Amino acid sequence: MTTAIWSMLLFISWLAATISGVAGFGGSLIILPVFSFLVGAKKAIPILTIAWMMGNLSRAGFGYKEIKWKPVIYFCIGALPAAVLGSRMFVELPSGLIMKAIGIFLFVIVLLRHLNIKYTIAEKWFIPFGALVGFLSAVLGSAGPIGAVAFLSLNLTPTAYVASEAVTAVVMHLTKTVVYGSYALLTMQDFITGVILGLAMVAGSWTARRFIKNMSSKAFGYFVDIVLVVAAFSLFINR
Repeated sequence: MTTAIWSMLLFISWLAATISGVAGFGGSLIILPVFSFLVGAKKAIPILTIAWMMGNLSRAGFGYKEIKWKPVIYFCIGALPAAVLGSRMFVELPSGLIMKAIGIFLFVIVLLRHLNIKYTIAEKWFIPFGALVGFLSAVLGSAGPIGAVAFLSLNLTPTAYVASEAVTAVVMHLTKTVVYGSYALLTMQDFITGVILGLAMVAGSWTARRFIKNMSSKAFGYFVDIVLVVAAFSLFINR
């Protein structure tokens, strides 16, 4: 890759991690299409798995004191085996209808939030949510908005929400990395590329941390809603 392409990818990685660090998700909507265009989806997803693992690990580290471990553990119980299954089935699937259905689901969630209709997801239901997110993340490259819906129902503080969701992402990305490596989908050069982009994402997580500490709960809610709507639209347009 040329210097110009590297510069663009590093900037986009930083920007994507900054957005994810504030909303808890959404960065893949920016970087995955660009990186897939440059190197192809088959190569992009394993490389970005490394980068996202580093970015999410830094997000979890910055807010580790506020992590809500019980729902995180329930989520990971479902996500870990599903991520293994999805990684082993990693192929270009006709996923249009699935992603459009998720888009409609996200629109409904935003509507409920603005109608002040409260929804609460019992902790035991975090297991199937985790399984769904783990599988779709491995096969399609991104399913963060679904996991966000589960953690948003807990009404956590912004930092607790972001850090807790980040722990589940680290577990999934680590699982996918191991499986991708065992199936020779991740070469040493790909690993190094992922680490370099991951460093830019760590910087983005730090930037987001500075924003979120000074953000009101109302502003945080509006920001999350905007990212949810953008995610929903992208699922209709890009899939």
